[in-house]
Amino acid sequence: MTDNPEGQARLDPGGLHRRRFLSAAAAGAAGVAAAMVSGCDPSASRAHRPGTAQRTAAAEGDWSITSVGPADAVQGYADRISVRPGEEFGLYVSTPAPGFRVSAYRVGWYGGAQAQLVWRSGRTAGRVQSGSRVSRDTRTVRADWERSLTVRAEGWPEGAYLLRLDADSGHQRYVPLIVRSATAVGRTLLMHAPATWQAYNRWGGYSLYLGEDGSYASRSLAVSFDRPYDGTGAEKFLVYERAAVVLAERLGIPLAYTTGVDVHLDPRVLRGATTVVTLGHDEYWTPEQRRYVTAARDAGTNVAFLGANTCFRRIRLEPGPREGIRTVVCYKTDYRLDPYLERHPVMATTDFRVGPGADPESSLTGVVYEGFPTDAPYRVENAGHWVFQGTGVRKGDRFAHLVGVEYDRVTPSFPTPAPVEIVAHSPLVCKGRPSHSDSAYYTVPSGAGVFATGTMRWVEGLMAGTAEGGRDHSMDTRTREFVTKVTQNLLNGFAAGPAGTSRPAPRDNVSRIYGR
Repeated sequence: MTDNPEGQARLDPGGLHRRRFLSAAAAGAAGVAAAMVSGCDPSASRAHRPGTAQRTAAAEGDWSITSVGPADAVQGYADRISVRPGEEFGLYVSTPAPGFRVSAYRVGWYGGAQAQLVWRSGRTAGRVQSGSRVSRDTRTVRADWERSLTVRAEGWPEGAYLLRLDADSGHQRYVPLIVRSATAVGRTLLMHAPATWQAYNRWGGYSLYLGEDGSYASRSLAVSFDRPYDGTGAEKFLVYERAAVVLAERLGIPLAYTTGVDVHLDPRVLRGATTVVTLGHDEYWTPEQRRYVTAARDAGTNVAFLGANTCFRRIRLEPGPREGIRTVVCYKTDYRLDPYLERHPVMATTDFRVGPGADPESSLTGVVYEGFPTDAPYRVENAGHWVFQGTGVRKGDRFAHLVGVEYDRVTPSFPTPAPVEIVAHSPLVCKGRPSHSDSAYYTVPSGAGVFATGTMRWVEGLMAGTAEGGRDHSMDTRTREFVTKVTQNLLNGFAAGPAGTSRPAPRDNVSRIYGR
């Protein structure tokens, strides 16, 4: 998201500032929609194979939250962003209720349900933990609570988890956790975005966007994972990631799981992956994460960007008071105030396209982030492209509200791989200024294919028109069916191996569209 206190659009394509409709497909989309409104099928922990579930006889209830309650009703966070199966992590919980329980639900596809109960704690005594602490120099909020319980992920399959805190009062919150894979050889790797989740988190009054007084000037310059997430506790995952996980598992392709932070720490998980998938909103990357994903592409791993505004911010990761990476540093427009810059002059924690060390994201994504906010129809440009196979679309077909709230486009003045093919070219207006959003496809000599949707609403489109659609932005069932089929084509196609050797090469049409 753009930082823009004055509310001006940032639309500077040449500058350095940013910001089957077929019955089978319809049935598939409806199945995913059904998953979005179903409860959790009862089952015990098991060795995971995507698209399957072993069930127990006892019903375990729904995975969803039915009562958030007051802000302090129950809150919690984990001291690990991710764990490997069998590893321990701590949970830190505050609640005025006499006690609480924790249920770990693995998000996926379970014969119609979208989550499965893997583990449940016994009742733990509740307590109100001390308030947050705010550092003076970076306005970083940390809860620094005492550990409430220790959990071992023994027998937990790799995957994306929602730990639901259930207080005796009946109020609930989530704590998100990834049980990460050691290897992704021959698999599609879903790369979750906790750094971006944390950047927008306003628990304690501060985020990387706003301070306690609501102003940009008083925002945090660094944010900590040692605090709960605001709202339900997992909003960014629920809106921008969950539906893609459910669909990927329903397809039955081999999957692996990681986070951007974990790729930064150890890129070995990328080796031999057929595909890396970034999800609906994955804005904050370290240079190391970007370098490792680029190297994976250049070794033959396909990359799918199912959102927009990806790899826009350059960040630094630091430890917190406890062990491990716990802090996301991004000074943004105040990067000159960062004392780290003195000895690391090209490591400015600001937009990747901004100097010193300017390196626009387009060299990887093929598109650049351009503006916020917008709401526009998605317009098909090349209906014959393989990602649109089986949708029945024709050139010029539109899908209302699918472009937004942030968007990307191919911008020839930025470093962009060639040839690149614009497969959807969607006119829009952002704060009075006309522009376009583009879905783009390119390949590299290794054979890897890269596809970017160019809109942040793509994953939300997978839920459009359903009870679980949330912020569906008035997108309809037709749009959900289209987005579902295209995403199926993309994930299945990329899972087959380097797309440049198995799918038609891109036909560069940038000159025709933009005059490159």
